Amino acid sequence: MGAMPADHQGPAGATDVAPRSTTAANVAAANAAVKNDYDSFAEGYTAENETNLINAHYTRPAVLDLAGDVTGRRVLDAGCGAGATAAALRDRGAVVAGFDRSTKMVELARRRLGDDVDLRVADIAAPLPYPDAAFDDVVASLVLHYLEDWSAPLAELRRVLKPGGRLIVVVNHPVMLKMQHPEADYFAISKWSAEDTFGGQQAVLTFWHRPLHAMTDAFTAAGFRTSVISEPHPSPDARELFPEELAKFPSGAFMCFLFFVLEAV
Repeated sequence: MGAMPADHQGPAGATDVAPRSTTAANVAAANAAVKNDYDSFAEGYTAENETNLINAHYTRPAVLDLAGDVTGRRVLDAGCGAGATAAALRDRGAVVAGFDRSTKMVELARRRLGDDVDLRVADIAAPLPYPDAAFDDVVASLVLHYLEDWSAPLAELRRVLKPGGRLIVVVNHPVMLKMQHPEADYFAISKWSAEDTFGGQQAVLTFWHRPLHAMTDAFTAAGFRTSVISEPHPSPDARELFPEELAKFPSGAFMCFLFFVLEAV
């Protein structure tokens, strides 16, 4: 994604890194690799994302800021990865549960969170193993952009939320594809792939681009009202910790992800 700093979290139930555009030189390798196979690079990915800019000092702080006071609230982390966001929410008083499609990521989350947290292997693209209205909030951070069809996943997330509950969504910013590939059709829902390496393991990440109106239309159709659209700054300490990366962005903000807070109506 051009000059964007590198790294992030979550496929249809897993976790990942900010994409670096696949070039002609690595197309063959990308096609040969298993796409979005988080089990194969879970350890390396998790180690990188504990302290990096995009996860630790941008995405997670922004999600926690949008969540606000979660004391006593039941919160589901959809695509929980190794459990960093769930742990932060629990530290702030939430009663957390989480799921991920990657068995290895759920194992890592159990190491972090212990056996008293409800963690499950499940796919956001399938019916979820929770009763209706089970949660006050759901966090779906860097998950939905792995899916071509949002209707069934959003319907399931709406089902497990109480009326008036909140869904916090983080996805690839829709302008990034156009910035990286000027010839691309911004208004088309389209698939694209990127390649990266975690702990020496090659990873191919495959995403679905959709324009902003397609996102908000999908939210409305699933029974959500959009209350916040955010393009946040990184955490206050990020500029000191990552001076070279952030020197490129004098305003303090950079184009990376788009954050939503949705209300179940």
